[in-house]
Amino acid sequence: MNSSALLTDRYELTMVDAAMQSGTADRLCLFEAFARRLPHGRRYGIVAGTGRLLELIQAFRFGDSELDWLRENGVVRQPTLDWLADYRFNGEIWGYQEGEAYFPGSPLLTVESTFAEGVILETLILSVLNYDTSVASAAARMVSVALGRPIAEMGSRRTGEQSAVAAARAAYIGGFDATSNLEAGRRWGLPTMGTAAHAFTLLHDSEEDAFRAQVAAFGPGTTLLVDTYDIKTGVELAVRVAGTELGAVRIDSGDLPTVVAAVRDQLDSLGAVNTRITVTSDLDEHTIAGLSGSPVDAYGVGTSVVTGSGSPAAGMVYKLVAHKGDGRGADAGDWIPVAKASVAKASLGGRKRALRRIDSTRTAREEIVDVQGSGVDLPVDLPSESHRELLVQLVNGGVPDERFLGHAGTVLARNHRAAVMQELPIEAFRLGQGEPVIPTVYR
Repeated sequence: MNSSALLTDRYELTMVDAAMQSGTADRLCLFEAFARRLPHGRRYGIVAGTGRLLELIQAFRFGDSELDWLRENGVVRQPTLDWLADYRFNGEIWGYQEGEAYFPGSPLLTVESTFAEGVILETLILSVLNYDTSVASAAARMVSVALGRPIAEMGSRRTGEQSAVAAARAAYIGGFDATSNLEAGRRWGLPTMGTAAHAFTLLHDSEEDAFRAQVAAFGPGTTLLVDTYDIKTGVELAVRVAGTELGAVRIDSGDLPTVVAAVRDQLDSLGAVNTRITVTSDLDEHTIAGLSGSPVDAYGVGTSVVTGSGSPAAGMVYKLVAHKGDGRGADAGDWIPVAKASVAKASLGGRKRALRRIDSTRTAREEIVDVQGSGVDLPVDLPSESHRELLVQLVNGGVPDERFLGHAGTVLARNHRAAVMQELPIEAFRLGQGEPVIPTVYR
């Protein structure tokens, strides 16, 4: 992987530069990523991007080209450039497991390191978690109203080329079944899908010629796009060309509930009773829910999922919440909580422990955040059976846990998300705006 070191804001490096000059760069600190609220009155969110972030932190290295550019542009002084040349994150990172549900105030990621080591990662951490979490949260909402019907992600043309790869992974964690993006398939091992767009039909002298060419290439089990001209004519041609073993037809326009019902009737009347109907056309969770009573077999979602269905960022922030004493006073060696006090942007200082209270029906009822006192280590004892520990160690001594990386980590996150959804109260799946489905309780 190429260096990720300049995927950051200038002020991260200038803070390191100033801290080195003041002698505070090596002070041991705790940083925390959290969200003060959920976007647009949603009732839960899904954490995503963690495995991708760990790989980017491994690649956070300043090579000659990065250092030369910083030097030529006068970003930091030479002593700081020398420090950056040897930069490796050597600290500890704890966080919610990827695929976990989260709520306002959840301590999603805790970074324990020197000030310089931890602050320099702020932009990278937030850019990954804010975007991937937004996509996964939107995807999970769509999956919950699809009622078990498969959904494919096909939004690469609606976002940046690298965001498209990240979005495909996040949507898969959120429960989508496949992606149209080949780089996501290669990099993360995701299932890929796709057959033809309207351009293929328009290329040929007739719609029938296009269908014959596609069936010749991919067999009768392919999916034929039937709405380039007239849907009823397209369906009749599709079955005539592929036979009653036609795999599926795709509909990308029209009044979908009405069109889908008519196409199902037409397919059945032509004997293509096993031919599936896939629907695309600017879908989001609300239009998918509106099709719940229609004979749709699969969905393809583009713009809405890669833009977080109206919330392209999850609203996470990264704050310094504690640092060690300077070694001279009564607090020498102890954690000193620190917090921002700005109006409507206050943070809560101190090391956190996070638990989820589960009742006898295995339903989540509270998000409990323990604000721990000075010198208290991260949790090691398991809580009672009525609580579930939420923080897992992601990085130990600068080394990421291999379980959370690559294809295996992506599948682990997807499976964890599926299990977590079973814990949420039924009210979580309402699409209307509302309060978080469980409260966050501090103690």
